[in-house]
Amino acid sequence: MRTVLVVLFDDVQSLDVTGPVEVFAGAEAFRGGSYRIHTASLDGAPVRTTSGLTLVPDHTLADAPAPHTLLVPGGRGTRRPDPRLTDWLRAHGPRAERLVSVCTGALPLAEAGLLDGRRATTHWAYCDKLARDHPAIEVDPDPIYVRDGQVSTSAGVTSGIDLALALVEEDLGREAALTVARHLVVFLRRPGNQAQFSAQLAAQTARREPLREVQQWITEHPGGDLSVESLAVRARLSPRHFARAFQNETGMTPGRYVDRVRLEHARRLLEDTADGVEEISRACGYGTPEAMRRAFVKTLGTAPAEYRRRFRPAPTG
Repeated sequence: MRTVLVVLFDDVQSLDVTGPVEVFAGAEAFRGGSYRIHTASLDGAPVRTTSGLTLVPDHTLADAPAPHTLLVPGGRGTRRPDPRLTDWLRAHGPRAERLVSVCTGALPLAEAGLLDGRRATTHWAYCDKLARDHPAIEVDPDPIYVRDGQVSTSAGVTSGIDLALALVEEDLGREAALTVARHLVVFLRRPGNQAQFSAQLAAQTARREPLREVQQWITEHPGGDLSVESLAVRARLSPRHFARAFQNETGMTPGRYVDRVRLEHARRLLEDTADGVEEISRACGYGTPEAMRRAFVKTLGTAPAEYRRRFRPAPTG
């Protein structure tokens, strides 16, 4: 039996709480005796979430049971955490076998010094703040969750479900996690190093029309000639001017943008079609299966065939 303790506070994000709780509760229903879930606030009083819901905790933090998994959700209440909460985390966090944050729940963990010397992530809008305020933390703004030893941090809201499913899979096996994911009608499971944003959302939209047209062309033609020279012709700019203008207006180099678009297109084809890896590699501009395999391993930590095995829905009927 693993005790999961969820910390509550005013202005907590409700889905950061209920998402992981539903995962652990589903796993307990699948295999009784696996998890005991508790919630606690500083004084045991009900808390108001950012969406206006009221949550009633089971305990005060002072009398809460010792947790196997200590989970800190995010929300506006993490921007300036109560010093008493920070002190409690500093004292009790290291005693938990597993320390987990969802979204900006990483901020109070950082304030308590529990992320120092570790790799971590948080909601994309607060990664810069986390890195700036806590230089001892290696902040990675890209993945939807990061696991570093017994400490796991996740990005915005729904990524807490992905992380909880990963923990259930670690504890109880793939069948348990798959059963819970099916019940919740979610993926089992997005890989932790999947980007928080698609390429189109991660990059800013260019201000100038020719550059916006180039962005759209890349998205619609991932298998085409997407060299800087070719794209510069489309933008009616010199290659040097194009590369500089593209990065200034979108926040990433043309090459990085192309890499992201191609990877996303390849992932969708692996998930949604029965096309072979060689065919997909040509359609996405990789040229060879080996080139696509290197891109997948570098970014997602898994080969295309293994990615398809994990994430392509099973046939029905």
